[in-house]
Amino acid sequence: MTGKRYYIATREAWHRHAPQFLTSHWIELGSSSADEGKAGGSTLLRPEPPARILVLVEGDEGAHLALEDDPAFEALPHALAQKLISGGAHSALASLRLAANASTFDVAEAAGRVHPLLRHRVF
Repeated sequence: MTGKRYYIATREAWHRHAPQFLTSHWIELGSSSADEGKAGGSTLLRPEPPARILVLVEGDEGAHLALEDDPAFEALPHALAQKLISGGAHSALASLRLAANASTFDVAEAAGRVHPLLRHRVF
């Protein structure tokens, strides 16, 4: 049996697990400011943080269990659960301009405006 679930992860973590998915669609969440790394007129070289993504994964139970065991993935509540997303998830998703009391369904609707395949759908 397969299912769909939304996660916040890094591109690198997604890439490691992607062969297990039936399908997946994602968007990158924000980007670092060009002014970061500058202090007192000199440029400090800092490694870029891993690119964070919002990803919709369709896969079997084994694929989802593997993602839940990987600390690089934060599972969002089921889209129809009417549960609020965590504060950490809300911060990571700031570029989607969500209301303070956003649920995963709200996340899916906002992300769907950027990438239509991220909208929650029931077939």
